[in-house]
Amino acid sequence: MSTIRTRMGDGYVVELTPPQLRDDLEAGCADAVKRGKVPPLEVNEIDWLFDLFANPSRIMGVEPGHEVVLTKDGSVNTLYSAQLSSGVGLPLGREQCFRIFERAFCFDTMEIGHPDYSYKPVKPIVALEATGVEQALLTAVIPVFYGAMPNFGLYAQPDGPFPNPADLLPRGEVEAAREAQMQMAQACKDDMLYVSRQMAMVGADGINFDTTASTGDAEFLAVLETVEELAATTDLAIEVGMAAEFVLGFHGELEWRGHRLAGMWPHQQVKVVEEAGAHLFGPVVNTNSRKSVPWNVARAVTIVKECSRVASIPIHANVGMGVGGVPMFEVPPADVLTRASAAMVEIGRVDGL
Repeated sequence: MSTIRTRMGDGYVVELTPPQLRDDLEAGCADAVKRGKVPPLEVNEIDWLFDLFANPSRIMGVEPGHEVVLTKDGSVNTLYSAQLSSGVGLPLGREQCFRIFERAFCFDTMEIGHPDYSYKPVKPIVALEATGVEQALLTAVIPVFYGAMPNFGLYAQPDGPFPNPADLLPRGEVEAAREAQMQMAQACKDDMLYVSRQMAMVGADGINFDTTASTGDAEFLAVLETVEELAATTDLAIEVGMAAEFVLGFHGELEWRGHRLAGMWPHQQVKVVEEAGAHLFGPVVNTNSRKSVPWNVARAVTIVKECSRVASIPIHANVGMGVGGVPMFEVPPADVLTRASAAMVEIGRVDGL
């Protein structure tokens, strides 16, 4: 073959020569090793990735018997919401969408979530949300999760009651910014606990904390403390999906049970999530839109492979728009999406996607 058709991290189609493809795979792996302080892929694993991307077939998959469990964040919203929210705008209710994912798309689990998809706006309407979960439970066989984001930004002014750390820090008011984050963390924790307990009362099978630590270590702390309480007081299956590959130190001095949260990579994040009592962990590796998909996939699976190795709970890697080696594009192209997914299973050793 003279060239290999693939894509860039923004979805743009490019062609690479075989030497360029191997160079990108090795460079992506090397970047993961340097930044994440994780072991490199073995030579045979690089060879496997090379064959994966060199294969001219449009859609790729795993070997028979290597299939993994599917979970989903955002869930049924992708069917009934508008394209502005990555949906397709079908005239369907949430319970109908849930059944489609179960009976037509053959998902192993599914999640009910509000279109706003954050715990704070769900709290005032939690009775209505719980009704949706209850209806899904009555008609579904697969496990029913409820999910939303901690979304720390909603607790800071002008949307929330607390001073905005992003305004305080540029003015040098570091201690005030840290204090505001702690107040936000407590309010966020209260909301997540309230909503989660209501879902447990109606019989939800699980709860998902999606896009965790999007604003850094204080948000991560709020989720860990919430998980710890829920694990001790409910029978919910608890899933924690991260927002980025490492935890930003927006506060910078926070610890949980002696573990400093700022700067944690997936193989470190999973250990504190386990200790808190969660049952599923969703690691994230961000896509670099200026690099090729082979570069991004090699980097992502190198980081996730170490996370899977050290984990004692199932790992459901985030493989979607802008993460897990998938292009930052509204509708991820199936040719590279399926390759990233197969690589996560065969090389990243994940238990689910």
